[in-house]
Amino acid sequence: MKALTRAMTALAAVIAGATPTLAQEAATPPPPPPAEWRAVAPENLLVIDTSRGRVLVEMAPEIAPGHVERIRLLASRGFYDNLAWHRVIDWFMAQTGDPLGTGDGQSWYPDLKAEFTFRRGPDMAFTPVSAPAGSLRGFVGSVPVETQPDALMAGTPDHKVHGWGVYCPGVAGMARDEGNDTANSQFFLMRQPYPSLDKRYTVWGRVVSGLDVVRALKASGTPDGIVPEPDRMTRVRVASDLPQAERPSVAVINTASPTFQTLAQRARQARGADFSICDIDLPVQVTPASTAPAP
Repeated sequence: MKALTRAMTALAAVIAGATPTLAQEAATPPPPPPAEWRAVAPENLLVIDTSRGRVLVEMAPEIAPGHVERIRLLASRGFYDNLAWHRVIDWFMAQTGDPLGTGDGQSWYPDLKAEFTFRRGPDMAFTPVSAPAGSLRGFVGSVPVETQPDALMAGTPDHKVHGWGVYCPGVAGMARDEGNDTANSQFFLMRQPYPSLDKRYTVWGRVVSGLDVVRALKASGTPDGIVPEPDRMTRVRVASDLPQAERPSVAVINTASPTFQTLAQRARQARGADFSICDIDLPVQVTPASTAPAP
């Protein structure tokens, strides 16, 4: 078997290190200035309309180029339209992309070579937030990653080090069969963190808006996770393939910005020894399309 836009008041509450109250909301600082936001390229924004609402995923071609190219191709062909979220497990993930709706189907294209890890060089934008023994954890775009330290780059032939995605909430992974190189069309979106998936399933992006929708998808309640009457994706397109009037635009906080550094510092202080990169939510601004999607 094939295995939010976040409100600025919530951001201010995290920075303040407290649960928001009406008094605190009245005194919240202004949003970060425009220079502290990073626009998501339309060709890297996957727009997933579902029976529960819209989910926006920032794809990460620098981490998993082959898998991102496959998602783009299938979305452009309308392959994902009306497919079921056939396997949904509470406190775990929601899986889709099977035309049979059973977990056994896939597209007509050949299986993909695994991209469980990637090579990170000095030219790849990376923001560290913690340094576990022998590694770094941080962000490449909106994707949480773990990577070998920069100091090791000098000793490798390509002057790069290994990195891999971390399965935090919202992270998009590719489902596969038993073999490593068997991913095809099925993918899953994490409802909660699940670190045992790290380096075992390809990470190709992360939900930047609509994690509440992912968590609202009808879950199975059975061990196999198969949903009898599942929710569905109604339309899936890359934003760059949509008419301009139907294209949402998304900006994510720049992880090199002072606002992000403050956010990360407060999260570390609040969690102490229990801090995880999954404790950091990246603030997002979504500008909706000017017209509704076509039925």
